[in-house]
Amino acid sequence: MTDTAVSPDTERYTFTDHGPWVVDPDALSWSKGLSVMRLTIRRQVPVLTGRRRLPPPVRLAEVTARLGSAVGGWAIRDRRAGGSTSRAGLSRRLRVAAEHLGPTYIKLGQIISSGEGLFPPELVEEFRKCRDQVRAEPFDVVRRVVEEDLGRTLEEVFSSFDPEPLAAASIAQVHVARLATGEDVVVKVQRPTIRQQVQSDLKVMSWLAPFLVGRIPVAALANPPALVELFAETILEELDFRLEAENMLDVADVFAQLGQRGWIIARPHPELVTRRVLVMERLHGFAFEDLESMQAAGVDTHEIIRIGMKGFTEGCIVHGIFHGDLHAGNLFVTPDGRIALLDFGITARMTPLQRSAFLRMMLYGAMGDIPGQVTAFRDLGALPADTDIDEVIRELGLDKAPVDPTTLDQEELVGEIQRIIKALMGMGARLPKILMLYVKNLVFLDGAIAVLAPDLDLVAEVASLSTGLAATHGERFASELGVSAEGFAVDESAIRASFGIVDDSTEAVTYSELRRRRETIRKRLDRR
Repeated sequence: MTDTAVSPDTERYTFTDHGPWVVDPDALSWSKGLSVMRLTIRRQVPVLTGRRRLPPPVRLAEVTARLGSAVGGWAIRDRRAGGSTSRAGLSRRLRVAAEHLGPTYIKLGQIISSGEGLFPPELVEEFRKCRDQVRAEPFDVVRRVVEEDLGRTLEEVFSSFDPEPLAAASIAQVHVARLATGEDVVVKVQRPTIRQQVQSDLKVMSWLAPFLVGRIPVAALANPPALVELFAETILEELDFRLEAENMLDVADVFAQLGQRGWIIARPHPELVTRRVLVMERLHGFAFEDLESMQAAGVDTHEIIRIGMKGFTEGCIVHGIFHGDLHAGNLFVTPDGRIALLDFGITARMTPLQRSAFLRMMLYGAMGDIPGQVTAFRDLGALPADTDIDEVIRELGLDKAPVDPTTLDQEELVGEIQRIIKALMGMGARLPKILMLYVKNLVFLDGAIAVLAPDLDLVAEVASLSTGLAATHGERFASELGVSAEGFAVDESAIRASFGIVDDSTEAVTYSELRRRRETIRKRLDRR
């Protein structure tokens, strides 16, 4: 292959055009048996999160002491302030407790930190401080893990290896290196005792979670037992980097099948991947929030948002697989205007039944079909299987004309939120893993629009995206759902209502307008 020839693996994967090596999926020794491994991990979840007489007593005592001190301090000093001040005080104390309790709790905090809209804003904002507060492992520990897993000395594999990590997270840390064969790479190295810590902590979390239901404000909304189960499903797969490497290949494969060449995935090394070590191609680009540099390079930031929205949504509903942890630290923009996606430890994979329910939820939402959307929501696992759809619609008031929340005063707004939460809890509602990860990513894209394209007409973009998906995949969707493709018609009024806008007189709905509306709602809620 000449220097100008495109790497042959780009036909199957959305990789860089000229890779340091070629990925042949049939020749990857580390990929054998991964489907069985995923099944084994799923079977571990109920074992680790099921109720038991007593979890590891020493760890239980430590966790109980830390969390008890946090909640006790809040009850004595912050609770009487009420409202946002009270929630902020509790959130700060929980964040400090998580940092003292170590990597597993910091990881939980990091997941919460990207869950704006799912958790109270004070909790989200406070746990964002966890992202850069994980102490790196000493280099001699990193060396030992790499050499044990690769079966060779560091010097035999690498001509250079930066002892200072590029980034240190709760599960692993990342180092820049150069292979002995000359390729520049990034090496992800797992913390040596994290597997044991995670398993012990999950047992403690699952034992404590039921006691927190309804006891403290932030936990009442988060549904602690369900959150622990979701966290277990997520973090257990992160503990084997062979699964992450497979995630990289599968997402790159899906994007290629969809023609989504605006996304770039790093190549995992064909040989240097183990349970605790992942060597991958090194990519370069602009930080996702570096608007000034992108504009100076001539990158169309509006197009970046369109690439993000389309690729993420299409991968979800057509193939049922998507990166589950989008945030600014996990992606950047290449000089030619493509999105480079990193860190595939959290990757959502839907079963055929889940994907069918998710597809119906998305399509019926765009069409304004409330019964169809609620039914799909139930089938996705968010409501018990025997839930009466008509009753849900009545209880939540979905059979009535939508109300613009900015027209409600403080008492009406709080009362409506409390009514909906009470109704959902009474129905046994829960947030499935797939939906949680999807909503988390939507929240990130929402924030990305604020930075890169605040004047983008969101209703027009969503309508265009929905129409394009129906045109491209309508026949397939119709066949899968057993309906006529002619029935797919986008309802812009329904899309506006999903943003809380019921007035059709405004032609464009920009992010700036939505932010103004959200600020109005937030101020009214903070006065309670």
